[in-house]
Amino acid sequence: METTQILYEVEAPIATITLQRPERLNAWTPRMSRELWYAIEAANDASAVGAIVVTGAGRGFCAGADIGAFASAMDRGEELSTGGDWVELCRRSKPLIAAVNGACVGVGMTMILPFDIIVASERARFGMLFIRMGLVPELASTHFLVQRIGFAKATEMCLSGRLYSAAELTGEGLFNGVVPPDELMPRALELANEIAGNPDPQLRMIKELLTRNGTEPDLKAVQAREHEYLKRCYETSEHREAVLAFSEQRAPRFR
Repeated sequence: METTQILYEVEAPIATITLQRPERLNAWTPRMSRELWYAIEAANDASAVGAIVVTGAGRGFCAGADIGAFASAMDRGEELSTGGDWVELCRRSKPLIAAVNGACVGVGMTMILPFDIIVASERARFGMLFIRMGLVPELASTHFLVQRIGFAKATEMCLSGRLYSAAELTGEGLFNGVVPPDELMPRALELANEIAGNPDPQLRMIKELLTRNGTEPDLKAVQAREHEYLKRCYETSEHREAVLAFSEQRAPRFR
């Protein structure tokens, strides 16, 4: 697929996807959505890739939906979705890390809530602005936002439609760290490298367990899923390599 609104680059073991509409603060369009889906799937299919970093070009990460592009696409009868379930894609994907460099509002925010890691620049701004457009949040964000920052703060963000600085949200659990702008990508890549050094099948298993068990009240069901996945792990080449590496006192080679 030809990409015109994102930049997809691979420097093993990391794939970097950059939203590439800086003149519009990387405002979301149906085309961008399809290209982003394509790039994540390409990274998932690449054996050399262990983790995926998503960031934005220029001053913004993603300033929500491009209303003009959205309306034009509707008038032309274009498909407005990615062609699948975004949340399902994120949760079955290789580890996803958002490096939020600037404005991250509306769909720009909801699309990264199912990611695994979020790192923010001190210049980042976050907002659930749907109420101000006469809309409600999407992409299961009313679940993931509560999971990340709690009911009280999630309610405040969604009902006020206010814009928040990264500093205001520090300590709320939304992201995994706030860094100066020039340290954002180095920090995101450092985390990506650390994660990508781990075995891919087990990374995905852990993601699925966190997805299914995170709000599961039945602890027996939680343990049953963990036990099932542990049995699978014992039969994998990755587990055998880890045991061998431990006995030989060397770093394991998973990729």
